[in-house]
Amino acid sequence: MKNNIYSPKTDKMIGQPTIKGYDHSVYPRIDSKTIYLKEPKRTQNKAEILVISSYPPRECGIATYSQDLITALNIKFSNSFNIRICALECGKSDLVYPKEVKWTLDTTEFLDYMNLAEKINDDNRIQTVLIQHEFGFYRDQEQAFVQMLYEILKHVIVVFHTVLQKPNEQLKSEIKNIADACQSIIVMTKTSADILINEYGVSAHKITTIAHGTHLVPHLSEIFLKEKYDLTGKKVLTTFGLLSSGKSIETTLNALPAIVKQIPNVMFLIIGKTHPEVVKNENERYRDSLELKVKELGIHDNVRFINKYLDLPELLEYLQLTDIYVFTTNDPNQAVSGTFVYAMSCGCPIISTPIPHAKEVLTEDTGIIFDFLNSGQLATGVIRLLNDNGLRKSIITNTLQKIVSTSWENSAVAHALLIEKMAPDKIRIQYNLPAINLNHVKAMTTDFGMIQFSKINQPNLNSGYTIDDNARALVATCMCYKLTGEKESINDILKYLAFIKFCQQPKGDFLNYVDKDKNFTAQNEEVNLDDSNGRALWALGYVVSLKEILPKIIVNEAVEIFDKALQQMKTVYSPRAMAFIIKGIYFYHKGKNTNNHQDIVKIFATRLFEMYKHESNTSWEWYESYLTYANSILPEAMLYAWKMTGETIYKDIARTSFNFLLSHTFNAEGIDVISNRSWLQKGQERGHFGEQPIDVAYTIMTLGKFFDEFKDEDYISKMEIAFNWFLGNNRLHQIVYNPCTGGCYDGLEETHVNLNQGAESTLSYLMSRLTIEKYKNEQ
Repeated sequence: MKNNIYSPKTDKMIGQPTIKGYDHSVYPRIDSKTIYLKEPKRTQNKAEILVISSYPPRECGIATYSQDLITALNIKFSNSFNIRICALECGKSDLVYPKEVKWTLDTTEFLDYMNLAEKINDDNRIQTVLIQHEFGFYRDQEQAFVQMLYEILKHVIVVFHTVLQKPNEQLKSEIKNIADACQSIIVMTKTSADILINEYGVSAHKITTIAHGTHLVPHLSEIFLKEKYDLTGKKVLTTFGLLSSGKSIETTLNALPAIVKQIPNVMFLIIGKTHPEVVKNENERYRDSLELKVKELGIHDNVRFINKYLDLPELLEYLQLTDIYVFTTNDPNQAVSGTFVYAMSCGCPIISTPIPHAKEVLTEDTGIIFDFLNSGQLATGVIRLLNDNGLRKSIITNTLQKIVSTSWENSAVAHALLIEKMAPDKIRIQYNLPAINLNHVKAMTTDFGMIQFSKINQPNLNSGYTIDDNARALVATCMCYKLTGEKESINDILKYLAFIKFCQQPKGDFLNYVDKDKNFTAQNEEVNLDDSNGRALWALGYVVSLKEILPKIIVNEAVEIFDKALQQMKTVYSPRAMAFIIKGIYFYHKGKNTNNHQDIVKIFATRLFEMYKHESNTSWEWYESYLTYANSILPEAMLYAWKMTGETIYKDIARTSFNFLLSHTFNAEGIDVISNRSWLQKGQERGHFGEQPIDVAYTIMTLGKFFDEFKDEDYISKMEIAFNWFLGNNRLHQIVYNPCTGGCYDGLEETHVNLNQGAESTLSYLMSRLTIEKYKNEQ
């Protein structure tokens, strides 16, 4: 397979593994569990992307933006291309840049532009140039900048961070020249795209909208964070960014007396040092004026200045403890705010002045907009939100749903797809394999078992437990133990096995639903439990198959539970339940090295065979008159039946039916599993949307088994395509696996991912990731 593992370098926190792409100090989990496997040898001579931008250690919003974007691109696509930076400087500089900075450009020197264009053209590795554009960067040499664009012979993408409305003829001409000189333009809002098209006459086909990236965060406890930063008992308003008069901080200060009168425990945090260019021109005059205003208004107990440039982890923690984020500016032309979207990614309710970005993103259910400089409106909005916890919580949930598509991981996918489109003969996108992250599985597991659902990434104990999830957890944990041999997995295996035994009834069958107090629920009487019983036997059989590596006490327990249960299963007629039982018997057979239970395999395989004969024809090679959920388990079971009985008809049907299923699951764009909203009925058009991780996982696992048997590389290719669905290669081009938490979103809907990260989805991803690990070097 062409996926490769990304391995981060040494962690900053000794003894804790890093969640890749993030400083782990922002995720203080002592029991954090991420598994880094040996990194394959990387391909040399990859195409190079040159990013022209300000870059840290320069303190600048676009520098931070570029670093975040490049980090995300490297994490997801470092095996597709190399990224190097040309750092922008304004005059002489003594900044010491990191190794990824290849060149610098003094934006005040005409010849520097021409020399850079020549170096780019002479470097055969560079295929695409990505240029971050802000008017202040190139104001000293605007003509030189445009001339450089025309001189560069490589693919050029220009990212406009500001798009001004109602341009005069000079500005319109300048932007048109830039647009004509590049192959593609990126803007961050639909409003900016519309302005370029309607007011500047830029061709729409040249413009791609990619929202400003945001960070995935683990949503740590607000109580914990407020205690950490000495804010216990406070209602926290926050604003952050490099300080300048354009931030209009005084608008919030003027609103505070009215707010404090209603809510005395309010605290306004002003985070950020003064902008270096402002300091250069006027020292700390603006900050001094703010401190004087605080004194004059008598609100010194309600305002805290944090006069430093915070590292990302600390900044994200401050935002996670924030009750309301306040965004103010006196510039109506400010197109986008990075501070604004960072706050949204942390779930902050937003109160903002009406910049285009705010008007596009904030609706009644995600925040409040107030007029420029209107402190009265701001005070009213703050008081309303702080006094209405229900409204504030609703806004938090809606905000997180709205902002999730803008994660840096999704931004990286969008940029990579555009880069590939620009140079398809030079660059082919390959998704890196994430490290195996067990954090969310651990978080969802209590001493009793694995909890069923979560609210976003917070385990919802009220949802109780199911044997479905604990059977899958048992399989996934055994797979992990088989891969790593880490003894810590044994405790979890024992826990999930004990849950299955807890659910076993005196006659041997299993109940499925258990509440938080360990009571069986009424739902067990309301639904058919055959599939759940089948999954339990699959898990137990898989445990037995690992008898050479698992402690004997675990294997013996699994055998005892399995044998007691199987005697009750002959009356099962549910196709998927029969298939899971066949799968369980196959693994049990491998472990015990016995032909016991072959009679049950023949009974179930014959039933599936008869179903296939009844329903199939030349255009519908399937067991039922519809395709529903967990479809791939049916042909996989027939494959196992052939391997145990030698009946070649089972093999033929297995392969024919699986290929039929694949023809309805894969298309030119990737994998598109059967929707859980509407099954595919024989002779009808299929529905879309409602794609579930569990169906992708089962498909991957079945593909692996078919490859083992038939060595058809097309199965391996489809495994890669299917797994990349989790990483962003899907209909929405959005990640379904969350690398920050180690959880997996609960589904791909029509326009968005389902933010909840429940047990089924998370275990589906984990089983897929562990399966892919086995086959990653097969192609």
